Amino acid sequence: MEQARDLLSKVFGYSSFRQGQEDIVSAIINGQDTLGILPTGGGKSICYQLPALLFDGVTLVISPLISLMKDQVDALGALGIPSTFINSSLSRRESMDRLTRLSRGEYKIVYIAPERLETEAFLEAISQVSIPLLAVDEAHCISQWGHDFRPSYMQISKLIPLLSERPIIAAFTATATDKVQQDIISNLKMRR
Repeated sequence: MEQARDLLSKVFGYSSFRQGQEDIVSAIINGQDTLGILPTGGGKSICYQLPALLFDGVTLVISPLISLMKDQVDALGALGIPSTFINSSLSRRESMDRLTRLSRGEYKIVYIAPERLETEAFLEAISQVSIPLLAVDEAHCISQWGHDFRPSYMQISKLIPLLSERPIIAAFTATATDKVQQDIISNLKMRR
């Protein structure tokens, strides 16, 4: 955790963690699947971005929000962290270029929409890199009991066996009833 605190300060410019963040980051860097429930604006992104910098390989972030992906990638780029997004806002040529760079391991963090998990080109690109951490943002979307259920989120658990090694799975949401929490854990096949 000392290295994580150092990066929190040096890279992200924060002197300390917000409430809940340190426990989540600690669990992830210790290899535990983690469900993080923090309020909107509570700093969920730092909980997977920080471990991404500590792990070798590419952290894959699944997010349903195209505008948030762009904002996150812009902010990470300003910090010098190689990252990108791959979603429907890109041309085919842009997507293919980013997939090529992904397969070469040129990024630390890659944001995708869950629908991307259904494309062969994407699955081929990620089969060539190490993915130590799979972060699922807006994880309540995987639950039929959640207010924003998205069927494409059900594809996430099918991705995991296709990877060379099982990644740590970290799921994040601002609110989730007990039923939605159990659905997230079950549908993502989270351990412990």
